[in-house]
Order: sequence, then structure tokens, then C-alpha cells
Amino acid sequence: MVSLRRGWLRLSLALGARAIRHPRVAADLLGVAWRFRSRNWWRRPPFLPLPDGEYLRWRMHTAYGDHDAVPPADDVVRYAKWSREKP
Repeated sequence: MVSLRRGWLRLSLALGARAIRHPRVAADLLGVAWRFRSRNWWRRPPFLPLPDGEYLRWRMHTAYGDHDAVPPADDVVRYAKWSREKP
């Protein structure tokens, strides 16, 4: 579980670095993050628009065949760009 969290932290840092270097990527990633947020996120701590854990696990299983997969930053950026171009 610790290595899984470390993987998501590493992904977040990599995406943050890309967002700083490329403002268009930052906007695309924010759009994806907003679409993935949990419903009624403002009612539960930590009161942040984070994705639902079960939904995220399902997405990882359908994309990578493993509930505990952490996607590569390139895949996330590619998906974010695709979702902007093909709403």
C-alpha cells in the first residue's frame, strides 16, 4: 500500500512539473481532474474535489488490467489532450 501511494505521489509530481512547463497541459489536466471528482465532494473530508477510490480502481482495471495500477504520466497527459479535443 505504501508503494502504491508513492506511485501516485510520483505521478502527481510528474504531472505538476509538466503543468508548470506547459500551460495548455495544465488546463487539460485540471479539466480531467474536475470531471473525475467525486459527487458531493464538499460534504466529506478532506473537502477536496478528489476522485472516488472505487471509480479510480475500476478505471485502472479497465485501462491496465490491474486495480492497483498507476498510469504513466504520458498516458495521463495524452488522455487529457484527447478529452479536450474530443469532448
